[in-house]
Parts: sequence; structure tokens; C-alpha cells
Amino acid sequence: MENVEQKTAAITEKVEQVYKKLAQNGQVKKALAFLKEDNEATTEEQIELTEIEAPTFEEDEKGKWYKKRLVELGVQGVSTDEVGNVFGVLPGSGNGPSLVVCAHLDTVFPRGTNVKAIRKNGLIYAPGICDDGRGLAVVLTIIRALTAAGIKTEGDLIIGATVGEEGLGDLRGVKALFDNRQDIDGFISIEPGDPSRITYLGTGSKRFNVLFTGPGGHSFGNFGIPSPIHALGRAIAKISDLQPPAEPKTTFNVGMIKGGTSVNTIAETAEMLVDLRSNSQEELEIIESKFLHLMEQAKEEENARWNVESQVSLQIEKVGDRPAGSQDNDAIIVQAARCATSVLGFEPILDKASSTDSNVPIHLGIPALTLGGGGEGGGFHTLQEYYNPTDGHIGAQKILLTILGLVGLEQVTSSLLEKNKSKC
Repeated sequence: MENVEQKTAAITEKVEQVYKKLAQNGQVKKALAFLKEDNEATTEEQIELTEIEAPTFEEDEKGKWYKKRLVELGVQGVSTDEVGNVFGVLPGSGNGPSLVVCAHLDTVFPRGTNVKAIRKNGLIYAPGICDDGRGLAVVLTIIRALTAAGIKTEGDLIIGATVGEEGLGDLRGVKALFDNRQDIDGFISIEPGDPSRITYLGTGSKRFNVLFTGPGGHSFGNFGIPSPIHALGRAIAKISDLQPPAEPKTTFNVGMIKGGTSVNTIAETAEMLVDLRSNSQEELEIIESKFLHLMEQAKEEENARWNVESQVSLQIEKVGDRPAGSQDNDAIIVQAARCATSVLGFEPILDKASSTDSNVPIHLGIPALTLGGGGEGGGFHTLQEYYNPTDGHIGAQKILLTILGLVGLEQVTSSLLEKNKSKC
């Protein structure tokens, strides 16, 4: 399912009643008002976070800053796990469900990138200011809002930040989170974006480094031996001829190639990075199987072409494995986000599948969403990335309402999210 959903299931009466009560509740109104008043402070904190470099695999410094801030805000038991995730708990009042609320620490930019924020014409320019500086800042303002309004939830909030969401980070943070905990009943990750949009489907991907090696030699003097570059060319041609299904959307791409030393040298090595994606785990595994078979064919054909003792060899390393996942558009967690959006006067939009931290829980059958933190942005993953803080609080308000519906407001509403009894 790649396209934006056009038909959505009706909201159940139970969910409607919960959001009617939340919208009328004085504490909730106070929290929503706080988020609006806190917008400027949230933006300043967003800038401060962004100016701490955090390339994927190098998130330690930002993680330490974030851990300190969570502790200052009263989050309990804050700790850093073996991969660098930073999480603590805002405990609920009873035996309610446990909901993760998080953003990711890493950015796509290498160390040494100038991440100093510049204000211009009402916009804030800095690499990473949106993705995911915005998400990290929204997590913190939501904690402040809960405290300012004196809100006590029924369920626990497992709150913090993950590592390795971007690129070859391969969702290592959220994978570790679910490997280490058995008490997670729901999951919300926060990314930049329009607060009306709801991401509830996960695009999976498998990424490979393909390396051909051979004896190499002079292009004239050693002519007649297999060439790793020629084998790579055969491999790329075979990938190009793959015929994946249009639905569920399934794609392939050779993103990088390298090899050789000069125009008159038979290369000793040639390699490429390959990206396979699908909105279906089944189709992803099918195209992976076809791809691996074609790589072996390319090697064999290059060796057979020359039929000599010297051979080209093949090594394939899987460098990325993001699971695909889907859930119904009438799932309780989706209904909650839709109602939260409507309470604020916006039309909810069920967005196309994408690759976020939510992929992992969705794949595991755990209710999960990725929600936009509000404000406008652009130039994502470029040096011209920018953020417009005008009305940015609306995203935080929508996420807070979604959270409260799911985990319940003490003595006001019961939690919509079910506690997984098998994990008790």
C-alpha cells in the first residue's frame, strides 16, 4: 500500500467518547495551552539540539545531552543502553499499557558539517533542524506540558530517543529497544512534518554491498582473464531487468559503484551498494532471492566467458535489513491519531508507507505510528534544510492528544491501547 489512503474506516463510538471527554477536560486544555506558549522555548531547544553533531553511529554526545535533559524534566530511571538509546519512564497510575514516545538522535550529515543555525526571513536554517531536531524537541515539550498541567496517565510512557534511524544505521536503535524490552504495548515516533498526516505503514528495505574480486592485470598484456568490473556490469544489467510488482510497490536501485585504478588496468575489485525496497515483507524476500541468484549468475557468466584458471569471486554483505509492516486503517492507534487531529480542527490524512522507526514494531504486530512534530520545513537531508516555527505547537498538541487517548487520563478516560497480557 503505497498511495495515500482514500477510504478510511469509521471511528468507533468508544474512541469518539474518549476524545470528547479529553477535549472538554480542564487539565488537557491547560496542557494544550502550555504547548502553544512553549513553542518559542521548544524552538530554541530544537536549535540547541541540532547544533550538537550526531552522525549515524556517532550519537554519543547528543545522547548524553538528552539523557541529562530527561532527568532534569523528572523522567524516571533514565539510562543509555548498549547501542546508545536513551530512555526513561513517566509512570502511570495503574495497570495500564506501556507506550513508547520517541524521536531519533542521528542525522545524515558527516562529522565536520556546519550545523550552526542561521535565522533568515522567519526561517531557521541548519542541517538536521527538522530531521530529527524537531522530533527530539517535541518529546521534551510534551514532558513539560504533562508536568505543567498536572496530568497523570493510566499507562506508562517509555520516553526518550533512539539511535541509528538514518541510512546504514539500519534502525539499530529501535531494533535493540524491542530486543531488550518485553513490556511495550504501543509505539509513537516523532519526525518532522505536517501534523495532519499519520504514517501507519512501513516500507521495508534490504541493502547489500556486492564485491567482485579477481587477479587483475594489464588491459593488453593480461587480456583474456575475467574482470571484476565486467562482472559488475553484468550484475547491474541483470538487476535492471528485474520486473517487480507495481503493487505492493517494490523497487530496486544500484546507488553506488566503485573499482579499478586506471583505464589500462584490469581491475582487481569492483563493488556496488544495492537497495531493494517493498511495502510487503513477502515481496521483499522474493526480490532478495532473485537478486542473490542473479549475482551468482553474473559471476559464473564472466568466468565462463574466458574459461581460464583465473576466476572472479563474489562476496555479498547485507548492510541493511529494515522490515516491512502494515496494520489496518481502523486499528485503535490509527483511530486515536485521527480523532486527535480532528479535535484540533484538521482533516486527518493517512499517509503512504515509508521507512521510519515504526517499521520494527509494526512488523512485530505492535500498534505503532510515526507522527509529524509540526511546523513547516524543507530541504531535508541537505545543507539547506530549514524549519519554520510558526504554529509548530499544533504538531505537539496532536501528539499529546494521541498519547492521552491511548494510555488514558487518570479518573477521566480509560486507555484505548490494550495491554498485551502475554507480556505481563
